[in-house]
Amino acid sequence: MSFRNPRMIPYQRFMNVLEGKSVDHVPVTPILMTFAAQYSGRKYGDFCFDHRTLVECWIRCEEDFNLDFVATLSDPFREAADFGLPVRREEDDLPIREDYLILDLDELEKIRFVDPFEGPRMADRIRAVEEFQKELKGKVPILGWIEGCFAEACDLYPMTDIMIDTIDRPEKVRDLLERILPTEIAFAEAQIRAGADVIGIGDAAASLVSAKTYEDLILPFEQREVDAIHKAGARVKLHICGNTNHLAHLMWKSGADIIDLDHAVDLPRARKCIPEHIAICGNMDPVADLQDGTPESIVARAKSDLEAGGRAFMLGPGCEVPRYTPTENLHAFVRAAKEALL
Repeated sequence: MSFRNPRMIPYQRFMNVLEGKSVDHVPVTPILMTFAAQYSGRKYGDFCFDHRTLVECWIRCEEDFNLDFVATLSDPFREAADFGLPVRREEDDLPIREDYLILDLDELEKIRFVDPFEGPRMADRIRAVEEFQKELKGKVPILGWIEGCFAEACDLYPMTDIMIDTIDRPEKVRDLLERILPTEIAFAEAQIRAGADVIGIGDAAASLVSAKTYEDLILPFEQREVDAIHKAGARVKLHICGNTNHLAHLMWKSGADIIDLDHAVDLPRARKCIPEHIAICGNMDPVADLQDGTPESIVARAKSDLEAGGRAFMLGPGCEVPRYTPTENLHAFVRAAKEALL
């Protein structure tokens, strides 16, 4: 990829990377959640439960920091709450799961398909996409979000139990994921119809299983989600935070257009096993490097990532930008992408 065409708009810059075309600089796509609310002076409970607050905070950050996308993710419990998981809203923090929906894999009848427009929390995210579409469509990429089936299963059913069940009763875990999949696909399709250009799939719990379990049990469901999203007309970003050094050679087989890599991953090594036409996003340590670093150290680390990232790369920390990250640090992070390639 060559780096030309200065003064691109974010949408063109983002899509050009995915299409192997020239860009003026690498897109900068940090995940902002608590930071966006804090920076905008809003309560995080409102950011999670009121789409108008989420959109307001994201647009302010996109404009003030010159970012290359906007996003709708806030917490992992949107689909889970609409499935029936008891979730408590907090005034200025993440929602809290008060219990599990099921405590035994013989209770799968409790997990039923939910129309995304009838689930209050999923409908709120769809409205966020609609609001972004009115303001930014064709100018800034709009990232919708769904949970990967395995991550969603770990929201509904105790994680320790499901990890044991992947070994002792994988067929039951597969039945659980089959129950979840139709709602996730419908949720993705609804966001695409509302105007999402990209759908993120968050499957963080997958980082905790072996490569064999991932390939046999989890990857097929990610592939089905990705295939449905592509058929609906959007791109896909796969986000499995944590240590995925043992999975990087498999994650790209999901069919996703963008693979997120967390800071624990060896970026140069991962780039060698992920085909060069597939974009990687990553992978600065959000706390040690971005929150606690200096502008100078952040620029140096970002440039190292840019060199290792290869032909198709987007600059982002390994996971969410921490709430109290100094604004000058995020400005330096963005500046590094622009200065490195001018």
